[in-house]
Amino acid sequence: MESEPEAFGSYEELLASDKIDAVYIPLPTGLRKEWVLRAAAAGKHVICEKPCAVSVADLREMIEACRNHRVQFMDGVMFMHSRRLPRLREILDDGQSVGEVKRITSAFSFGAPPDFFTSNIRADKRLEPYGCLGDLGWYCIRFALWVMNWEMPEEVTGRLLSSHGAVPTEFSGELFFKSGVSASFYCSFITENQEWANLSGTRGFVELQDFVLPFTGNELELRVRKNEFSKDGCDFRMQSHTRRIAIPEYGDSHPTAQECNMFRNFSEQIQSGQLNELWPEVALKTQEVMCACLESARNSSV
Repeated sequence: MESEPEAFGSYEELLASDKIDAVYIPLPTGLRKEWVLRAAAAGKHVICEKPCAVSVADLREMIEACRNHRVQFMDGVMFMHSRRLPRLREILDDGQSVGEVKRITSAFSFGAPPDFFTSNIRADKRLEPYGCLGDLGWYCIRFALWVMNWEMPEEVTGRLLSSHGAVPTEFSGELFFKSGVSASFYCSFITENQEWANLSGTRGFVELQDFVLPFTGNELELRVRKNEFSKDGCDFRMQSHTRRIAIPEYGDSHPTAQECNMFRNFSEQIQSGQLNELWPEVALKTQEVMCACLESARNSSV
């Protein structure tokens, strides 16, 4: 028998309820730590929006609190729960489609209207100090780390291309890995909608045009490409060979969509009675790389 949703008068009342097992914390980054700590102390499992914290030290404290209170911590990166990622991993691992990955590039941006910079929390340094780097760049960094099987870069650089006060509004970063792979990303509040990723290898490359928020439809796609160059005397030919791979998954607001998969996976993890240490680990790695990129940018501008 279905029951009506119950509304609580305050966050404290919600956390005190024995009817609540888990909470989603989408509060601004500047407020997030307090409520993650409170939720953990109340025995509530946590999905935490990104960027997870104001600093690496804060996130370590948040994760440790969740671990001590035996509650699951997960950051809210929806594309991590898409059925497209396992298929992409198969392609990267087959040794033929892409070969050895050498370069990862990505971009995530949207053109914000003028009033965004005066009325939206993402332009407020007290609430969202990382601006576009935290709101958009987090996804680019996470994707690169996922491709690299969570190998951390040995060096990062960042460039603050524009800002609103102290808040990044356009940013570019580079990651360099000991294995010889490099990754670059661009994120921005001032260029029009784009969310693409490209993986370049020794045998081919993979293109994703919507790696964060899938385009509307009943399937997702990725394209494996190889461009072949040939010549005959003075005749030059560049031929494109493209393999389109479709994954049956809706792009938005459907039981198969990645946002639904995220909460479903979170629920199943909680019901298992076991903590999955991968989720806090990858959140912390993403935070560490993001913070290092911003530190690099600020140091280079001095």
